[in-house]
Amino acid sequence: MLTTILDIARMNGNDALVGLIDEAAKPHPEITMVPARTIKGLNYKTLVRTGVPTGGSFRNANEGTDAKKGTFEQRMVSTYIFEPRFECDKAVADRHEDGAAAYLAIEAAAIMEGAFQDLCTQFYYGTDGKGFPGLIHAVTSAMTVNAGGSTAKTSAWAIRFGPQHTNWVFGNDGSMDMADPRIETLTDDNGKKFKGYVQEMLAYPGLQVGSVFSVARIKNLSTDSGKGLTDALVDDLLECFPDGTAPDLIVLNKRSAKQLKQSRTATNPTGKPAEWVTGVEGLNGQIIPVRITGAITNAETA
Repeated sequence: MLTTILDIARMNGNDALVGLIDEAAKPHPEITMVPARTIKGLNYKTLVRTGVPTGGSFRNANEGTDAKKGTFEQRMVSTYIFEPRFECDKAVADRHEDGAAAYLAIEAAAIMEGAFQDLCTQFYYGTDGKGFPGLIHAVTSAMTVNAGGSTAKTSAWAIRFGPQHTNWVFGNDGSMDMADPRIETLTDDNGKKFKGYVQEMLAYPGLQVGSVFSVARIKNLSTDSGKGLTDALVDDLLECFPDGTAPDLIVLNKRSAKQLKQSRTATNPTGKPAEWVTGVEGLNGQIIPVRITGAITNAETA
């Protein structure tokens, strides 16, 4: 069983944080399925394999062979300050029907859900310059299938897991700290002061993509005629991976999942429509999970 972000939270021994993460993570396969690891510091160097040596392995008797080596490039994997925070009016919280603690729990759940949406969006797009680069910065043209759409574009991703491939990285020994609520003086938009409750979580997430063969993408999926997701495109996606290998997960948004479902023809005797796709068969007969995420947008520009 692979270690996930929730497992790292459990190792920190913070029951309140584990509960918040467990609830907020449910809609996010990036959190529940992509493995995570911890590092002692905040960054490390890793070798990313870019090529495999082939040819020249056979030889005649009394004859040598040329030495060969794979091709690699060194990359720095860094973690970044991730500190979702909420503030609320103390008077509002204190007069909640079930008391201030209940109000703060509601706020904490909302801030965690929003934080995970940010984290998962960063996982693909890396659009926040204060955070880590996303999959879109790591995928190569050789691992990309172009669906050819031109309007309201989106992507589907195939991801390989593991220490040499794709995993979350959490710095500072995987520290995840949820501060206790505290009372501070807050300032409104007009510069006027009032008392409020403040609470934040602090972690140091990053993302490692360990090989050019770790992720593949179908891009330019759209609502244009014939440019939605189909099994043929999924086959092209799987074909990107080296022989004998396959992704551990395919992730797409709800629109692409609907297109894939509707592209299939029901073959059962009752004529029941094709079901939602939760897995596809890989080239070696294995079933690759397919999961829906809300973090992949329908307004991609690259």
